[in-house]
Amino acid sequence: MTAPVKTGIQAVERVFTIVEALNELDGAGVSELSRHVDLPKSTVHNHLQTLESTEYIVRRDGEYRTGLKFLQTGEIARNQHKLYQVARSEVDKLAEKTGDISGLMTEEHGRGVFIYRGRGPEAARIDTHIGDRIPLHCTALGKIIMAFLPDDRVEEILDTHGLQEVTHNTITDRDRLYEELEAARERKIAFDDEERLNGLRSVAAPILDSSSTVIGAISVAGPTHRMQGERFRTELPDQALGVANIIELNIQHS
Repeated sequence: MTAPVKTGIQAVERVFTIVEALNELDGAGVSELSRHVDLPKSTVHNHLQTLESTEYIVRRDGEYRTGLKFLQTGEIARNQHKLYQVARSEVDKLAEKTGDISGLMTEEHGRGVFIYRGRGPEAARIDTHIGDRIPLHCTALGKIIMAFLPDDRVEEILDTHGLQEVTHNTITDRDRLYEELEAARERKIAFDDEERLNGLRSVAAPILDSSSTVIGAISVAGPTHRMQGERFRTELPDQALGVANIIELNIQHS
């Protein structure tokens, strides 16, 4: 894999490296953070001071944590996204109708980003949050998005991010993935059989704009004991396709 040529500003890159490290560590002091990002303590301290003065991080009990100002920024970004504006009510309806989890995802920088999620009355508790950025190849949502991307874009994503094995069911072979993407494109449905989370299955349908460009996907996910047989292979795919079609129409006429 060829490393990307870096042409950005080092100080800015370091700021976001530190912010992401604070998220990974769930808060940290200067010394721990310095070791984690492999930067001098003085450099880390200076960046932390700047982030704190601009109110993007907070310090409590000797540890720094990301501040709620990021929440405001994230909410603004999501609220400006047309897919979120149009689709969220339909996502909630799908979750209520199926009883399970309904998710809305879009692709950004070669990763899938959850921008909304609805929870039905029988929905399982899973470790997925709004804003999570995940590999595309290990979810039904991500696979159906890739199925409708141009071939060269799919190649670029796989060259950049690879095919990480997340569970024992994750597809890590390109040829097998391409076969699954072709099948997903033909039926406009992708499946996830415990490929990202053990014990969880999902189905997803693409959301296309008026030029047939994929702009996102909608899914239904639930525990394996509820996602079996005709319900998993026919009933839920039909419901997801129907809701995706409604969202597509609403986007075209909004």
